[in-house]
Amino acid sequence: MSALPIPTKIAPTMQTTRPPRRFLASSAVLALLLAAPMFIANFFVFQATLLLIYALAVLALNLLTGISGQFSLGQSAFYAAGAYTSAILMEHGGMHYALTLPAAAVLCFAFGFLFGWPALRLSGIYLALATFALATAMPQLLKLGMFEHWTGGVQGIVIMKPDTPWGLPLSQDTWLYYFTLAIAVAIYLFCSRLLVTQSGRAFMAVRDNEIAASTMGVNVALYKTLAFGLSASITGVAGGLSAIAVQFVAPDSYTISLSIAIFLGMVVGGVGWLPGSIVGAAFIIFVPNIAEGFSKGLSGAIYGVLLFLIIFLMPQGARQVVHGVRDWLLNRRHR
Repeated sequence: MSALPIPTKIAPTMQTTRPPRRFLASSAVLALLLAAPMFIANFFVFQATLLLIYALAVLALNLLTGISGQFSLGQSAFYAAGAYTSAILMEHGGMHYALTLPAAAVLCFAFGFLFGWPALRLSGIYLALATFALATAMPQLLKLGMFEHWTGGVQGIVIMKPDTPWGLPLSQDTWLYYFTLAIAVAIYLFCSRLLVTQSGRAFMAVRDNEIAASTMGVNVALYKTLAFGLSASITGVAGGLSAIAVQFVAPDSYTISLSIAIFLGMVVGGVGWLPGSIVGAAFIIFVPNIAEGFSKGLSGAIYGVLLFLIIFLMPQGARQVVHGVRDWLLNRRHR
């Protein structure tokens, strides 16, 4: 006996119950972020600003890896490019700090797109190695003598902290926090909207099966390079914001360790789950400090234990990691 069909009048009700819940949850998080500076000291406001900046970097990697399925360990190179773009334009060009961020976004988009194009032949661990090489080379390139006039060499560049505009009764740290929050919210809304567009579905189709996506008319090469460019652009904005907030850029601030930290943040927050980016950013900032607080001599071991517990106690992150490793092994076996 065949099952009875679900009445058509029920379907809209089922679909309309979910968006309000997501909307209420998002509104509650936004309200908390807006109110936070009123109840915490300036140092913690600065920490919260870094939290939002790292959340943008994790979000960018999530677009590349979780949404389009391309593995990358080179995010620190794009982060450095954005940071140095803002720092150089402010220090040598006298440009307003807010105007340096679009410049960083455009430059990093071009950087990511051009890097992604020759990397089309690579996938899986080979793409990871190529991006690893990029992240390793970037600090050394920034130290070259031919660029020292602009980059400051190993000494880096010191930037003046922007003043609060329009006579607002806010401290400099609080203003930078709200400035960063506005940009982070705008980029998050853009990315969330992107996922439900034709381009977003194309990214996910390429992630799931490149051959099937190509059969359906998706230009696989174009969308893979666009994913690299978009991820690099958002990471560049995060780097520019970090330069403005920290007031300093130097080559050794953007080593492969930063790429690994961003990758861990994505895993902890949930691969492919954009709201988890802020959870991953909190892991990047606070967990190392917590580990060092227990014991300075054993901070590395404690950090590893905490990382293990967090990943496997968070179902979303653990499930995505296991499924990703399983799929990669199956693909290797069938080749």
